[in-house]
Amino acid sequence: MAERFASITVKAPVHQVYTLFTHFNDFPKFMRFVKEVTYYDDQHSHWVVQIAGRHEWDAVNEDWIEDRQVGWRSINGLENSGKVTFLQTGPDLTEVNVFLHFNPPGGVAGKLGEFLAGDRFDHALQEDLQHFAHMVEQAPPGALDPMSSHYLFHRESAVATETATARQNRSMADDPMMSPQALEERKARVEQEEAASEQARREREATIQRETDSLEQTRRKRETALERQAELDRKAAQQRQAELEREAREKDKIAEQQDPILGTLGGRSAATPATPFGDRDAQRERFPGYQFGPEAVSPKKALDAGTEIEKKESPWRRALRGEESVTEEEEEEQSPPQE
Repeated sequence: MAERFASITVKAPVHQVYTLFTHFNDFPKFMRFVKEVTYYDDQHSHWVVQIAGRHEWDAVNEDWIEDRQVGWRSINGLENSGKVTFLQTGPDLTEVNVFLHFNPPGGVAGKLGEFLAGDRFDHALQEDLQHFAHMVEQAPPGALDPMSSHYLFHRESAVATETATARQNRSMADDPMMSPQALEERKARVEQEEAASEQARREREATIQRETDSLEQTRRKRETALERQAELDRKAAQQRQAELEREAREKDKIAEQQDPILGTLGGRSAATPATPFGDRDAQRERFPGYQFGPEAVSPKKALDAGTEIEKKESPWRRALRGEESVTEEEEEEQSPPQE
C-alpha cells in the first residue's frame, strides 16, 4: 500500500473551507487530474482520475466530522482510501492536510505504483490542492458554493481542457446553474466583478502612489528647509564671529589711543599715586612746589612757626587764569637776596 501526504494553508475560515471541499462534483471544474466525480446518493460517489493512465473507482464516505474531517474508502475499482483534515490556524486561515493510501494493480512494481511512489504524484496532488485553495480564496467572503468562485473553469481545469468525462458533462448539464443561459450570466457577472476588482486595485495603487509621492515631496521639502536653515545659521554664525572680531579690533584700537591715566575705568586719580596735594593728572604743567600743597605756605602756620611770609601772588591763581607757572629758577631771580 502506497501512502502519500500533501498539505496547504487556505486563507479562509475553516467552516467555509470544509463546506466548499465537500462539493466533490465540482472538482473537475477547477482541478486538473480529477476528470469526474458523480453521485449515486449522498454517501456513494464515482471517481475518475487521470494519473499514469485512466483509473476509476466507487467510493463510500467514512469518518466525516463537520468542519474537521472528511474520509472515503473505495468499494470497487482502484483500491484506495484517505481522509482530509481541516485545522483552523487563525481567524481566516485553515490548514488542509490530505492523507492517501493506494494499492495499484500490479503492486508497487506496476506503472501506477511507480508513479505513486515518485515525486510526480506528489507534484500532481499538490497542484490540484493549490487549485482548490485558489478556488476558495477567489470566492466571495463566506460563500459556500464553488459556483460563486471566479476561479472555476480556469484554463487548466478538466472542464476547460475538455477532458472531463461524458458522465461528468451530463451531470453538469442537469444542474440549473450549468445551463447555457446561467453560464453566460455567470460569465458576465464574473467579468464585471473582475473589472470592478481591477479598477479598485488600480485605485488603491494610485492612492498608495500618491501618498508615497506626497511623503517623498514632504521629505524633500523638509530636507531643503533644513539645509536652508543650516545655511542661514552658518551665515549668522559667521556674521556674529565677524562682528565680535570687529568689536575686538575697535576695542584694541581705542585702548591704544587712550591716555593711560584719563582712559582708565576710574578716570582721574585712578592710576597715579596719591600726594599730600592730590594727583598728578593735570593737562598742563603745574607751578613749582605744588607737591608741598597749600598748607606748606599757610600764613597761620608760618606765623606760628615764627617765619616771615614773603608777599607774592599765589601760583594757584596764575594756574587758574591759564598763565604759565613761575619756575624755581625764575622765582629765585625775582626774589631779593637774603642777608
